[in-house]
Amino acid sequence: MSVPKNCFGYPLSIFFIVVNEFCERFSYYGMRALLILYFQRFLGWNDNLGTAIYHTFVALCYLTPILGALIADSWLGKFKTIVSLSIVYTIGQVVIAVSSINDLTDFNHDGTPDSISVHVALSMIGLILIALGTGGIKPCVSAFGGDQFEEGQEKQRNRFFSIFYLAINAGSLLSTIITPMLRVQVCGIHSKQACYPLAFGVPAALMAVSLIVFVIGSGMYKKFKPQGNIMSKVAKCIGFAIKNRIRHRSKKFPKREHWLDWASEKYDERLISQIKMVTRVMFLYIPLPMFWALFDQQGSRWTLQATTMSGKIGIIEIQPDQMQTVNAILIVIMVPIVDAVVYPLIAKCGLNFTSLKKMTVGMFLASMAFVAAAIVQVEIDKTLPVFPKGNEVQIKALNIGNNNMTMSFPGTTVTCGPMSQTKEFMTFNVDNLSVNISSSGSPVAPVTHNFESGHRHTLLVWAPNNYQVVKDGLNQKPEKGRNGIRFVNAFGQSFNVTMDGEVYNNVSSHNASEYLFFSSGIKSFTINSPEISQQCANEFKTSYLEFGSAFTYVITRKSDGCPEPRAFEDISPNTVSMALQIPQYFLLTCGEVVFSVTGLEFSYSQAPSNMKSVLQAGWLLTVAVGNIIVLIVAGAGQFSEQWAEYVLFAALLLVVCVIFAIMARFYTYINPAEIEAQFDKDDKKDYLEKSNPYTKLDSVSQTQM
Repeated sequence: MSVPKNCFGYPLSIFFIVVNEFCERFSYYGMRALLILYFQRFLGWNDNLGTAIYHTFVALCYLTPILGALIADSWLGKFKTIVSLSIVYTIGQVVIAVSSINDLTDFNHDGTPDSISVHVALSMIGLILIALGTGGIKPCVSAFGGDQFEEGQEKQRNRFFSIFYLAINAGSLLSTIITPMLRVQVCGIHSKQACYPLAFGVPAALMAVSLIVFVIGSGMYKKFKPQGNIMSKVAKCIGFAIKNRIRHRSKKFPKREHWLDWASEKYDERLISQIKMVTRVMFLYIPLPMFWALFDQQGSRWTLQATTMSGKIGIIEIQPDQMQTVNAILIVIMVPIVDAVVYPLIAKCGLNFTSLKKMTVGMFLASMAFVAAAIVQVEIDKTLPVFPKGNEVQIKALNIGNNNMTMSFPGTTVTCGPMSQTKEFMTFNVDNLSVNISSSGSPVAPVTHNFESGHRHTLLVWAPNNYQVVKDGLNQKPEKGRNGIRFVNAFGQSFNVTMDGEVYNNVSSHNASEYLFFSSGIKSFTINSPEISQQCANEFKTSYLEFGSAFTYVITRKSDGCPEPRAFEDISPNTVSMALQIPQYFLLTCGEVVFSVTGLEFSYSQAPSNMKSVLQAGWLLTVAVGNIIVLIVAGAGQFSEQWAEYVLFAALLLVVCVIFAIMARFYTYINPAEIEAQFDKDDKKDYLEKSNPYTKLDSVSQTQM
């Protein structure tokens, strides 16, 4: 064991541990911030599959700590476990970065992977390795940090857990700002794509840095040797106690104070006492997964909620996946404030704000955060366009000709001037639908088209007998906050349009292209047609695209024969600002500060010396179960309204919060070090008596004399 060096009253070794944790968390959260959009935009998965895989991965990251704790406490020790699994972790980060290289299987250089299954397979291998690595080292790093403190440094140790949590969120904050910025860069060998390899590559590099920093501090660490297969002993002791209790269930056998006392015939009192400490804390952990079920939805459901909102906040514009940085920013602000201001004020007021009371308050605040999320969702739903359902169809008329055109529909007649459209989509029953077109001096012409129910259609007209019905293909707002753009050709021949690297091929005369989707901003597009003379400009810019809109650009001809684009709005952009998510993030962050930081310290302080990692793993296991709850509720519920799912989660956590408060009321705090010191004292006394049997005899003789 190394002699600890001190700096500002803290062991110098913990600074290497804190820097290691900062880099590792940058790596993990940077990668995780990209996952949901990587699944959808690169691998092409839908929202439900992406959310399911995301939460399965997060759950796996919090199940593997049990494996890491077993390896650390029973076999390798904490230091070697952290180093070994960090290597696995780094390899996993590299594999997922490689999986996101578009050119890996894009053999025909068309910008689309030719074998998406290769990318999926590599992604899954990478995520499994990352889950094994990050999960395996999680319980060891925090417990290893706690091990560096001497007896009597409880105050410094408690402050260390706050600094440790601050490092976690500082890494998270920087990574969730930087990696989405790297993602929107364009890179590629044969075709330019969103730069996922760079965005995943930087977290991989930070994980390598994390490993190097940790190894550099090796000579300063206090390293405790593992004490054998402790979990095996624990399992056998519990099993024997249960079997022995069943064998002696008759009333003629006297009751014992605790059910584990039935193992005293075979196992020593110290082990039984240590297991009692662990089981009492583990029992308290039972309700805790519900908190994490809500907390980890900020990376999935809350991110998806942000895609239906406007990212324009004052003069800045943020992407939906960057909203997660609000949590990390607030953590960095709130941890010092709560630690240095709020808790001392509560203590001065004479209130006994124990660890379990703090955790109860944290659960209540998280519940309120989801009530706030439900209110925001209701506001979003008010702004969403109405799309056709069942037997309904929706029609919008767009006049691309040079004369006024009149269209008659069941119950209404509309007139559109040259280059204009109806104000909004009109809804009709497909069974009773008849449409006629007329203009001044021309006979009425019926529209003969089989309108498909449940869809929007655009009626392009340029003369009474000249029309084209186009099925829009948009039955919802554009996903992920992107903007749908299509082109209508009012020329005599087909043309091609290139916009922001995307190509609209062979847009035929008097017809519309399919929608393609683009992020916010001003986009440039080029029109290529044999009808356009070299003297004419063929490069144009869109208006500023916001979030979640759809536009039709009609390419018409000016009097000089040159092209002129005209923009028509199909779906209005998102109007509810992402700033409205800040209150729910604030409530959840406050809940996290008083719940999670306290839980880390509580798990360490209440654990016996040989089971620190095991109890930390038990704490992390609650996170895994929380993510499994999300999968079950989201999968089983299939809510038609998203706000209803938020309210359900809030109600479930509120009920769990009450149950936990009742359980906490009956918990008695202990000091494992004192209990173990007493056992050491008793063991030493017994050893002295056994090694010198005359000691006791002499003392008796002197007393008699």
